[in-house]
Amino acid sequence: MTLTQLEAFVLVARLGSVKAAAGVLGVSEPAVSGALAALRQSLGDPLVVRDGQAMSLTPGGQRVVGIASQMVNLAAEASSAVRRANGAPEALRVVATATVAEFVAPPLLAAFGARTPSVEATIGVTGAGEAGALLHERLADVCLGPRLGGQSGAGLDSYPMMRYGLVVVASPDHRLAGAGAIPWSRLTGEDWLVDPSGSDASSEVGLLLARLHVPPGRVRVFGSLSAAWSAAKDGEGVAPALSHLVSRDVGRGALALLDVVGTPVQLLWHATTLPAARRPPGVSALLRFLSTPEAMQAMHRSDGSVPASRFRPPVYVTLWS
Repeated sequence: MTLTQLEAFVLVARLGSVKAAAGVLGVSEPAVSGALAALRQSLGDPLVVRDGQAMSLTPGGQRVVGIASQMVNLAAEASSAVRRANGAPEALRVVATATVAEFVAPPLLAAFGARTPSVEATIGVTGAGEAGALLHERLADVCLGPRLGGQSGAGLDSYPMMRYGLVVVASPDHRLAGAGAIPWSRLTGEDWLVDPSGSDASSEVGLLLARLHVPPGRVRVFGSLSAAWSAAKDGEGVAPALSHLVSRDVGRGALALLDVVGTPVQLLWHATTLPAARRPPGVSALLRFLSTPEAMQAMHRSDGSVPASRFRPPVYVTLWS
């Protein structure tokens, strides 16, 4: 029995599928299946079985999952204890949805690191639907993005972080540019250009596309929101955007702000963590920093840039022991 096997089992149990667990861990599905098979053999129980489209726990799995979760958490605490004993900076593992990881988290964490050198933060990219499992299993310390709802957010604390306006942009030559007030229903048949968070059914944009009943074939996913905006400039479709981030492109005529009824839609990003008694000290320090003018200024930078000496690119592989 290994920590890798326990992590795989707990995530499959929490997320309901091998595919989802593999996506969170940044490994292949066969790797998760292999770890799960080894744990099953070690314990002599299937632990999880397929139930329709999802996985459900066996009676033995129901008894083991809580213990396995505790062991994964204890391993994280042991790693932190060793770092403290060796005088190393506290490791703060931040995960964020794609848009936040691209524009907001880098300058925010650079400013936080300059003020708090005793904490070393890294950024990982995750979907809103998987973030809760990462936090519960101590594979991440804090999530920046939409407030986690339902089962994903159960037992977690969320703190308002940043308010922003969601707008829709397109090429200045788009047929709807300058068309006056546009009802949302007119956008259903458009090609939507989104970043990876737009393909996440739990994200703000994912929920918006679902409400508009946009066919999957009309949604094109790009590696970043910047790439989606670039395609919009070339006339390939419409793109969701953050009003303060596209104001420069709109001002110089590279993009057109569509006059969609009810926009900008006012939304709020949150910082979500474990309850105070279970969170590392670095998380509490970051939460305090979020309320400072310095943090507000960093998060609202129109270009999302950081000093070259402090640049750390987001990574899509969150953790695999």
